[in-house]
Amino acid sequence: MFGCLVAGRLVQAAPQQVAEDKFVFDLPDYENINHVVVFMLGTIPFPEGMGGSVYFCYPDQSGMAVWQLLGFVTNEKPSAIFKISGLKSGKGSQHPFGAMNLPQTPTVAQIGISVELLESLAQQTPVASAAVSSVDSFTEFTQKMLDNFYNFASSFAVTQAQMTPNPSEAFIPANVVLKW
Repeated sequence: MFGCLVAGRLVQAAPQQVAEDKFVFDLPDYENINHVVVFMLGTIPFPEGMGGSVYFCYPDQSGMAVWQLLGFVTNEKPSAIFKISGLKSGKGSQHPFGAMNLPQTPTVAQIGISVELLESLAQQTPVASAAVSSVDSFTEFTQKMLDNFYNFASSFAVTQAQMTPNPSEAFIPANVVLKW
């Protein structure tokens, strides 16, 4: 029913079913993972009025499981990309996997999917840093390019005392670039 994909790794298409309505994928070496894609395989749809909450679980310093809500997948939204690289320092949230004793090892995290009513999915608040940027790629590229330009130009900055007169060169104050 579900699949999980991490860049540079094989697709996981067989989650471990830990309850009638709960599934988990193991993520070995999770500290080197930035994003996770969770998707429906298209073989079995959710029952009418149901969807799946997606959770990220990692062991804290004491080895206890910390679960954080990432988002959801539904028949209408069958896939989602989640950023998990910044979540490891956050706090856990309420989750449906609490009563289960899932094995935790220091280098293995888990993605949990809990099948729930669509009404309850709409009321849940995912961790804000898990969402992938909604800025279009051209805008994001332009912002990064201009930041890079400013950093590059700033690396040549000199004070007025360090300037040597050269009539063939024009000097532009750095604050002009920032104002632009």
